[in-house]
Amino acid sequence: MTTETMADKGHTPPSVHQSAIVDPGAELGNGVEVGPYAMIGPNVQVGDGTIIGPHAYIERDTRVGRECFIAKGAVLGTDPQDLKYEGEETLLIVGDRTTIREFATLNRGTRASGSTIVGNDCLLMAYSHVPHDTQIGDHVILANAVQMGGHVVIEDWATIGGLTAVHQFVRVGTHSFIGGASRVSKDIPPYTRAAGSPCALYGLNTVGLERRGLTKDKRLALKRAYRTLFSSTMNLSQAIAEIRSQGELTDEVEKLVAFIEASERGVTV
Repeated sequence: MTTETMADKGHTPPSVHQSAIVDPGAELGNGVEVGPYAMIGPNVQVGDGTIIGPHAYIERDTRVGRECFIAKGAVLGTDPQDLKYEGEETLLIVGDRTTIREFATLNRGTRASGSTIVGNDCLLMAYSHVPHDTQIGDHVILANAVQMGGHVVIEDWATIGGLTAVHQFVRVGTHSFIGGASRVSKDIPPYTRAAGSPCALYGLNTVGLERRGLTKDKRLALKRAYRTLFSSTMNLSQAIAEIRSQGELTDEVEKLVAFIEASERGVTV
């Protein structure tokens, strides 16, 4: 379709700087901007309105959503840093309205899951690393230089402070907050606040829960469950049995309990 035809139909053609290199097999949506010296490889799809900064590099087999911002020097879609990777075709998938700041690196998946996934409305700050087979939900914030091993799961609305290291296969629960310079080797339960090396819990993520509109009754139910789980003399199995014996649980308490029950690495306490 010619530029004139696209304009007639209400479309805005991509704007690609003359020094940028875009593979013929890449697909750029309406209004995409590609900055100086950026490189976009084969089998890459970029959604409408996304901005790709100067010297950014999208190697291959990557899907970037609508209205994203990829800053200078960010690197997306490169091979997994994993010895089990043998060149199989895998993907990196980035959702809509996600911001990826300077020199962040995002690798594709391996055959273990087939893809690395970053959700919608995320903020990945400078020098953060998203490794192979990691799954990041919506509204997640990774501060500067967060480093992760492969197969990590970060649920919606989680925030991880700068310079934090997250062990492979760790899960970080929804609405949780991890302070900076932490070492995370076990799962972080939903709705909690954690920090340290080694990481430990410091109560509920009260400020975050209030900001996101959880009612006072829901926060109170979570507070009671937290005390039973982590501030009583019972072990976790006994505490979960005690909570379930109290009858119908709120959705948030059920999610908290189910997350702990499903943990394979053990949970941070």
